[in-house]
Formats: sequence, C-alpha cells, structure tokens
Amino acid sequence: MILVSTGTNGDSFDRLLSAVLAVGLDEELVIQHGPSTVRVPGASHIEYLSFADYQSLVSNARVVVTHAGVGSVLVALLAGKRPVLVPRLARFAEAVDDHQLDFARRLASLGSVVLVEDTDQLREAIEDAARSRPWQTVHGAQSELIRDLGSHLSAVVGARSSTGFEEIGSAAPHGAKRAS
Repeated sequence: MILVSTGTNGDSFDRLLSAVLAVGLDEELVIQHGPSTVRVPGASHIEYLSFADYQSLVSNARVVVTHAGVGSVLVALLAGKRPVLVPRLARFAEAVDDHQLDFARRLASLGSVVLVEDTDQLREAIEDAARSRPWQTVHGAQSELIRDLGSHLSAVVGARSSTGFEEIGSAAPHGAKRAS
C-alpha cells in the first residue's frame, strides 16, 4: 500500500494529487487529501486522519508520499520509512514561503528522504523509496538528524519572532509546565 498525505495545512495541495493521478499507480493507494479537490480513481480518500490512524497507516505503508511538514516527516522516519517528499511551495500558493523545500533539501542531503522538486519525477522517486532500506540504515547518525531538526526549527522560530511571532518556550501549551 502507498500512503499519500497532504498534511493538515488548511490549503489544498492539488499539485501533489495531480502528480499521483498522472503516475497511474497500480496498487492499493490511501490518500489523506484535506481540502484538495483532486481525486484518484480506485484510491481510498480520507479528508483527515487522527494521529493514531496516521501512524498506523504509515507503519503499514510500503511507501509514504507526503508534503515536507515536520510532523509528517518525523512520523515516517520514526516508523522506519524513507518518505518521498513533495514540498508545498509559495509560488503555487501552497504555503506562505518555501520553508518545506529548505527542510526537505536538508533531509535529502542526509539521505533520509527522497525529495521530489519536479513532480514529473514522482514515479521514479516512489520506486527509489520502495527499494530503500529503512532510514536508520541509510543514515545512522540519528543525533545529527536531531541536531539538524533543532537548528532548522530554531532558525524558523527566530525568523518568525522577528516578525511578531512568539518564540518557542515563551508560552507553554495548555496544562504543560514551562521549563526554567
């Protein structure tokens, strides 16, 4: 089974689903589509999934194709998958900026993901991911990945804080204790 996920972003991601449709995959396909309107004949379509259901589908998928959202990527990596990432891009009004592309490029440089910058290469990327060993063996330096994620998130948060967003840690989630 191939799982395709557009994430929980409020914007549609028809570009990804159109690429999946064009590939013409001939196996079980589960698509979490959010507000996207493109439908792939023969696929199971789900608007949104609970976190537990998403984790289960990721664990059972032969290949995971998703946007380059940090949460979606981490779930796939933690399940031992080498996900295929099609980042949401600002020029297509899929995101406010190209932070997903920056994040995906960094992970691709580590060998942890298969990056698709041109959706015409989606079939090849899916085949590559299907042949891949789990990400832990592709890139065993998990601590480096964790450091990279921390640096990336710090850079993003730093950029947002300079534009009026609160920094992480300045407000604890409901019911959480703030570290001192």
